[in-house]
Amino acid sequence: MLFYSEHLVVKVNYPQKELSNNYFFELADLDDTLYPLSSGLAKACRNNIEDYMVEKLGIEKNKIADLGNLLYKNYGTTMAGLRAIGYDFDYDEYHSFVHGRLPYENLKPDPVLRSLLLSLPIRKVIFTNADRVHAAEALSRLGLEDCFEGVICFETLNPSHKSTVSDDEDDIAFVRLTANTATATTTTSSTEIFDIIGHFSQPNAGTALPKTPIVCKPSEAAIERALRIAKINPQRTLFFDDSARNIQSGKRVGLHTVLVGTSQRIKGADYALESIHNMREALPELWEGDKKSEVGYAGQVAVETPVTA
Repeated sequence: MLFYSEHLVVKVNYPQKELSNNYFFELADLDDTLYPLSSGLAKACRNNIEDYMVEKLGIEKNKIADLGNLLYKNYGTTMAGLRAIGYDFDYDEYHSFVHGRLPYENLKPDPVLRSLLLSLPIRKVIFTNADRVHAAEALSRLGLEDCFEGVICFETLNPSHKSTVSDDEDDIAFVRLTANTATATTTTSSTEIFDIIGHFSQPNAGTALPKTPIVCKPSEAAIERALRIAKINPQRTLFFDDSARNIQSGKRVGLHTVLVGTSQRIKGADYALESIHNMREALPELWEGDKKSEVGYAGQVAVETPVTA
């Protein structure tokens, strides 16, 4: 399995025969998109994040629910929000704590989805906010590790521990922390934690929120960077995701969007599928033409993208 990095040069071999549809790419989310919410991983992950906030960051337990909701709502992920308001921590340790205890045994091989993906004659790439280890484990459990050309993950968009936010959101010249850094570095100051709960308790909470150094969905800059890294043309791409916010951001950057997990279309979604398994019924044109050969990626080699934290 190939994990994209900022400096990886992707060589693309396009089909020699012109396809009868308008799409050359599929960009797909992983969690709660390729497997159902009922697997229980999302709930377990949320519980692990809350435990991390209490046990590792010393946040009072009675503030966790409100704080977590505000961080997720305003920053896309709790992790990104924690960094924004001033908490600093080792990214690998965070991911190990949050994902290392997930009930992966709930994920079972999905031969139906595997067959569906292998029969789809376009480039297929995973785009997840999760870390590399989690993505590899989940795909392996589902039996889908050779169904995708590669994975754009947390380490792809955050190859080093960035401690400051550039005025240019698209700046990739990250600031690296040295191994002997003695004190935590935050996006606000070394001692101050921004009180986001207090901020939103004010009648006119109009002050701009602190920015996060973490690059992730639903940021449009994150999606655009992912497209550049994988050399994907948004106008020829179907973007599958279970998050309405991610779908709407994807639509704004020019992607054709497929909301997964509901049959109810929302603003920004070109299609809505109750399950990823309904892909062929909703988009039969993807399989038009000569589709006899399976498209797998068994020969790909993993590319290391270490995190400096």
